[in-house]
Amino acid sequence: MKTVKFYDTTLRDGSQSEGISLSVNDKLHIAQRLDRFGFHYIEGGWPGSNPKDLAFFKDVRKLKLRRSKIVAFGSTRRAHAKVQEDPQVKALLEAKTKVVTIFGKSWDFHVTEVFRTSLKENLAMIYDTVSYLKSKKKEVIYDAEHFFDGFKENSDYAIKTLQQAAKAGADNLTLCDTNGGALPHEIRRAILRVKRSLKKVPLGIHCHNDSEHGVANTVQAVGEGCVLVQGTINGYGERCGNANLISVIPVLQLKLGQRCFTPAKLKELTSVSHYVAEICNMPLLSNQPFTGRSAFAHKGGVHINAMMKNSKTYEHINPKFIGNQRRFLVSELGGKTNIMLKSKQLQIDLKKDSPEAREILSEIQKQENEGYQYEAAEASFELLVQKLMGRYKPVFEVSSVAVRTENIGCADTKSVAEVKLEAKGVTHFDVAEGDGPVNALDKALRKALRKSFPVVDQIHLTDYKVRVVNSEAGTAAKVRVFIEFQDKDKEWTTVGVNENIVEASWQALVEAIEYKLMKG
Repeated sequence: MKTVKFYDTTLRDGSQSEGISLSVNDKLHIAQRLDRFGFHYIEGGWPGSNPKDLAFFKDVRKLKLRRSKIVAFGSTRRAHAKVQEDPQVKALLEAKTKVVTIFGKSWDFHVTEVFRTSLKENLAMIYDTVSYLKSKKKEVIYDAEHFFDGFKENSDYAIKTLQQAAKAGADNLTLCDTNGGALPHEIRRAILRVKRSLKKVPLGIHCHNDSEHGVANTVQAVGEGCVLVQGTINGYGERCGNANLISVIPVLQLKLGQRCFTPAKLKELTSVSHYVAEICNMPLLSNQPFTGRSAFAHKGGVHINAMMKNSKTYEHINPKFIGNQRRFLVSELGGKTNIMLKSKQLQIDLKKDSPEAREILSEIQKQENEGYQYEAAEASFELLVQKLMGRYKPVFEVSSVAVRTENIGCADTKSVAEVKLEAKGVTHFDVAEGDGPVNALDKALRKALRKSFPVVDQIHLTDYKVRVVNSEAGTAAKVRVFIEFQDKDKEWTTVGVNENIVEASWQALVEAIEYKLMKG
């Protein structure tokens, strides 16, 4: 089996995703993390398109990456222009990368409608650009843009474009499903034809995900002999995104036996996925395959009972292989087995048929009927179990709390919270102003606790979600509030439910602080 190399284009193609805007510093951080993981190529951007990418190529040289080759991306020369005088080709050389990726038109429709030139001139543009860059001692990857669409419409011409790139000395011919509409059997048919026509040049694959086949098409292409896989972390990219390397890598390695990365590196896959999501300021989908929080989460009682006997019953791989973890969700659907397993994870010894297990299940069913959800609020669940088992001793007691918001509807709206509590035998009363009632309550509570528990300064609120429980009640509906906190070691989530959004938020806020103080 031929060795497959991985080419990440998160910094260029991925950054075109709606909602993503990466600074030069962001791109440098991501490049460093991808290098540590071991990606063979990292596409840094298009130096001829904007000053930010030019700055990246200048700064990335200072990083001294150990494993990855940085790639500059650009287009073939303009029609009827001299390649050595083309500004964007000059910019590619100014990027000073050892590897350059050039895209050219494979689809005759694009040649005539977008480039507004002849099919013959397009072939010359491909040849001239690749050969010129090879004369400058560059490793050249040729991206055949819209190849599969072009192959459907005019297969002979699509093949000719590849032949020109190969004749000019391209080191790899990457076939692109730019519109993301191809299906696996179409990928296979096209690649088989390409292999008959070009027998010596290595092939690559670059798929978009517009018909939800980005990963499937990529895996199919590798099976047909492609040795360079292009894609992005978490599938980021324009429209519906690119082939998700976070899925492609474990599929190839764990299911098809392709040696991609060492087992130790593969275990970093989840952390890489989450790290890039954080830098891109994009919430990672909970149900994302392999690295999502719910990828190995089990909720139904039948599922959990089977998992107790053999994990293969409801897991296609061991989550540890890619750095994720198995989770048992607590809900009224899970039954006592679920509660027992979750308690075990929390290092609480609880027997399935014990009175405590029955009491906990009964209380969870009652609470969920009121609108609570513990599957996404494991800190609240742990506090509930500790309280029902008589193991929790309150570390502080709130005697009064008030919050008011002034000047509603004006530009200078402000909220003020007052909290009175007792901690370690001392009464504290503090007032704080915040950007909204929840922020004010958070500040006042921590201010009151700080003297007794300085550790509260180590945590910060990272997420705040509000969901309506019974929308038919209109403005009197109950709301469910999830609050997520984080310190330097972990993150945790709590839940509160009430008709009053401030009261629901207060419940979750207090439990979040309680959980931190309980854990130390």
